[in-house]
Amino acid sequence: MSRTDAILKRLLGLHPKLIDLHLERIERLLDRLDRPQDRLPPVIHVAGTNGKGSTIAYLRAFLEASGRSVHVYTSPHLVRFNERIRLAGRLVSTRRLNQALEHVERVNAGEPITYFEITTAAALFLFSQIKADYLLLEVGMGGRFDTTNVVARPLGTIILPVDLDHQHFLGNTIAKIAAEKAGILKRGAPAVIARQHDEGMAVIDNAARRLDVTPFVAGQDFDAFAQDGRLVYQDEAGLLDLPPPALIGAHQFDNAGVAIAAVRHFGLPVDEAAIASGLRKVVWPARLSPIKGPLRDLLGERAEPWLDGGHNAHGTRALSGALAAMNKARPAPLVLILGMMNTRSPTDVLAPFSGKIERILTLTIPGEQNAHSADHIAAEARKAGFDAKACRSIKAALRAAADVPGARVLISGSLYLAGQVLHANGTPQTRHFDAMHPSEKFGNIADLARMADQVRVRVGG
Repeated sequence: MSRTDAILKRLLGLHPKLIDLHLERIERLLDRLDRPQDRLPPVIHVAGTNGKGSTIAYLRAFLEASGRSVHVYTSPHLVRFNERIRLAGRLVSTRRLNQALEHVERVNAGEPITYFEITTAAALFLFSQIKADYLLLEVGMGGRFDTTNVVARPLGTIILPVDLDHQHFLGNTIAKIAAEKAGILKRGAPAVIARQHDEGMAVIDNAARRLDVTPFVAGQDFDAFAQDGRLVYQDEAGLLDLPPPALIGAHQFDNAGVAIAAVRHFGLPVDEAAIASGLRKVVWPARLSPIKGPLRDLLGERAEPWLDGGHNAHGTRALSGALAAMNKARPAPLVLILGMMNTRSPTDVLAPFSGKIERILTLTIPGEQNAHSADHIAAEARKAGFDAKACRSIKAALRAAADVPGARVLISGSLYLAGQVLHANGTPQTRHFDAMHPSEKFGNIADLARMADQVRVRVGG
């Protein structure tokens, strides 16, 4: 066990619950740390059910293309905990991370605190120590009582689409969940809002008005869409004709549009050339990304393997649409390799794939105590009318997928599973892996690259 893993294991034992939405514990610890949240660079705070990480990836790409230095905080990680914390453009070093974790552990002095709270406190402490131009801060869950919601005066806030997820913590309706997400809105901070369900938008709008914030809303104040293989962005300041985003799928045009709206609405020092450069270079692993390497070699030559961390019904609807666009570009039977955490329903996640899948191969996510068993997912899939089989390992599932010649093979269902896949595939150390263009990072072969381009062209219809 590495020193980092040993520290994180100790921190996990400081509170009996992995998740316990509250702010008193984190505020107490931050006070003992001399309130690092008050010594941060300008903060852009991002909430929503899906799309947070991708939108932050676009913002980071835009700002860095304009020569700015950027801190980033996201979760969860895929391969190494270091991925969660980026200091002025670079992933935190293991040495610096360990020092910060041990410092907050000493300051906390054994008081009850959750894993996410104490690790977020370490991140905020690090962000306060290193100079940068901006901090892009991702909400962990919800917003109102999320640990990250300790920044009193953000530069701006973003709320991505709100849908059903984490209902046992956030509420069982979109309106209730939207109320939690709207908790990040702050008086004096402009807000950019992605397209929402009507009931969610009504709640967000009411929360904004109470704070004298006029939300800048997708479909009303700005829009972004695919046209002739390009991304077209439009608001009252004018129209931008831009290259398509490097990330694949129609939903990525939406995420990129929200990021561009934030650039313009928050007054960030980013010009059109920097936006175009960022769209071409943006990187966000395990979001409909092609795979090559040892795992790819377990499939036949004509097979086409992809990895995506989609893990809820809203995310899989977007994923299903992207795969449909791929199928128009090049028809192929679809095999889904699925592993899930037990906080989600297999039936809900599979519904968008009805009639589109040749076969489902299920996995128990290795090392995850709260994962659905492969047998349970397979049984639920068969009840829903799918041909499904449980497999013992990622490699066994890929070998079974090879029985469908020329298949498009998608591994999905959980970011935790995505991390296991990257690890099993011998993914390079994240420091180098993250700095590469997607085509280098995944060893993308030429035909996959061509197909990705075809998909982007077809997204606009």
